[in-house]
Amino acid sequence: MRNLIPSYVRVPLLFFIIYGIVEYAIPGEQLAIVEEPLTIPFLILVLLILLATEAIAGLVENISLRSLDEEARARYLAEKEKPIDFAWWKKIYRSLTKAKPIEKEGEIILDHNYDGIRELDNSLPPWWLWGFYATIVFSFIYLVRYHILDAPDQSTEYEIEMAEARTAIEEYKKTAKDLVDFNTVALLTEASDLKAGKSIFEVNCVACHQADGGGGIGPNLTDKHWILGGGIKNVFKTVSEGGRDGKGMVAWKQSLKPSEIAQVASYVLSFQGTTPANPKAAEGEIWVDPDAETEVAPEQVSDSLTVAMN
Repeated sequence: MRNLIPSYVRVPLLFFIIYGIVEYAIPGEQLAIVEEPLTIPFLILVLLILLATEAIAGLVENISLRSLDEEARARYLAEKEKPIDFAWWKKIYRSLTKAKPIEKEGEIILDHNYDGIRELDNSLPPWWLWGFYATIVFSFIYLVRYHILDAPDQSTEYEIEMAEARTAIEEYKKTAKDLVDFNTVALLTEASDLKAGKSIFEVNCVACHQADGGGGIGPNLTDKHWILGGGIKNVFKTVSEGGRDGKGMVAWKQSLKPSEIAQVASYVLSFQGTTPANPKAAEGEIWVDPDAETEVAPEQVSDSLTVAMN
């Protein structure tokens, strides 16, 4: 019996086909062996079965050969070593090409002679001929689409896709809390976020700032004075990067996620305006939000109108 594909090709081919089916059957963003670790022993078992099947098939063939006499064994081996002749494919190919066989090419040689080279007027292969027709059809479609209907070309499509990608990234960042930094952080006001921030504060910050934010080793968090600036962005950066070198608090970015830092920073700002039991003296400078709208006193407005009228 002749094998069209040798075993060293057949076994890996079958194994990867089965692996592809497993990947298709187990959906997920990662490989199947990562999503479902049980697939690893399954694939190992499949590989062992394939190897065992090949070994058993070879053993059966050897036993069969030994049971034959010398003449039958020789016929079997000769048949096995005989090259495969795809007669049916050659017949179909000849019917498609309408080409003359080599022994009849003398009938279609033209009179043209170029330095001893004569022209053979044989039919073109169908794959070449239909491929040529396909390029003609494609060229007309391309002409109408891009030069008559003004469809977007590759550069325009690239710009559109890049704009869509940037929009998708911005939308993703809105829901991916751990991508936040001190430039993009916003004050959290949801009760769940403030509750989480309180839990983090009570575990990590109470020892230096007191439970009511009145301050101890660390500064008072209830007044308007800030050493490194107030507001959610500055507080987030201070908690993340740490305080002043040598005498400030440690950087918490190694032990807290960005989302957790945003929660505890928002909770810290909730102390503003409260009255602690034993407040520490103010440190730093009064911080004024540069993005806040400043209110103009009525006296200043009337003075400005008087100057304008004069």
